[in-house]
Amino acid sequence: MDLFLVICQGAGLAAACGIRPFLPALLTGALATADQGVDFDGTDAGFLEGTPFLAFVVLALVVAVVVARRDEAVLADGPAAATLAGIAAGIGGLLFAGSLADEGHALWPGLLAGVVCALLVQAATRGLLRRAGARLDPGARAALPVYADGASLVLAAVAILLPPLSLVALVFFAFLLVRGRGRDDEKYAGLRSLR
Repeated sequence: MDLFLVICQGAGLAAACGIRPFLPALLTGALATADQGVDFDGTDAGFLEGTPFLAFVVLALVVAVVVARRDEAVLADGPAAATLAGIAAGIGGLLFAGSLADEGHALWPGLLAGVVCALLVQAATRGLLRRAGARLDPGARAALPVYADGASLVLAAVAILLPPLSLVALVFFAFLLVRGRGRDDEKYAGLRSLR
């Protein structure tokens, strides 16, 4: 695979982690174990397909689900949300770096670029989910994390199977971020004019 496709793949995997980090990491690890689309064997990122890393991801997923069931707002704001954001950025950086390492490139550019991609998508989806949740009844709002997990899994699969489509996803999330910020600015400008 040439460098362009590897970068697209890494960016897509990091973006998927920005939505929700757990299922993309598990899918990538499972496919890497089977040497399907990605393979971390013999690289500095070999641990990404190892049992300890995948067990950590499963444990973190279980904890996130339990915390969300107890109080769905906890993962939207506060220390738990910050922890989840950090995990997402970290895993996104690792998967981007792993994609580069798979083709014999250095890890550090992937770590940096992966964190940036994950944080961009995270900012866009956090705003989108917040706006969508405000309009939904509590039952429908509780399903939003399931949709987010599904979207992250689909994006990870697309990143591995059709890497150039990852760029389309990144442009889409950048558009969502800019549009969401514009709406927030309009809302607050309207509130300031009421003074």
